[in-house]
Amino acid sequence: MDKLLKSISYIFHPLIMPLCGVVFYFSKSPRFIPEEIIKAKLVSLFILTVLLPILLFFLLKTLGRVKSIRLETTKERIYPLLLNCIIMMLVLKRIVTPSQAIELYYFFLGILISNMVCLLLAIFKFKASLHILGISGLCMFFVALSIHFSININGTLALMAIIIGAVATSRLHLKAHNSIELIMGFFVGVIPQLILVNYWL
Repeated sequence: MDKLLKSISYIFHPLIMPLCGVVFYFSKSPRFIPEEIIKAKLVSLFILTVLLPILLFFLLKTLGRVKSIRLETTKERIYPLLLNCIIMMLVLKRIVTPSQAIELYYFFLGILISNMVCLLLAIFKFKASLHILGISGLCMFFVALSIHFSININGTLALMAIIIGAVATSRLHLKAHNSIELIMGFFVGVIPQLILVNYWL
């Protein structure tokens, strides 16, 4: 059970949530999007939102700014969150512009706002759960897309609810967060996506 709960934290790591949202969007969008464009977007986003943060983490570790991938203290979180905010700004500027895919633009804008809120909380010594933030924000995006495209994804949403519960259980079991930090992570993930829905739904 201990290994299972640890693996859940790695499988549903917040770094891969943005890419999951993009894959889901392209799989459900009724619009015709050339396959070459889809592949180019996915590769670009994988490099920027997954590979680059990993490389920057090792750089920060080498410089002594972080100790482990768990980012156990609020002080360790500041630089990774700051760098992630910069990466999200780059994504919004170059990869998912409003003219190309307005849904993805506001999805990533919501991610940027969530990261900025977490950065502010870290500065004030509060550690919101990034795992719950990522999966709950993704779930909210799925809900919005199901309404926007008029598609039935009840099975997916039920699975997402189970995953959120599993991730929360995992974080509590590993003593990475307390219940308040999990709840805060949930709201910081959901609220920006919920507010921004008004601009594209």
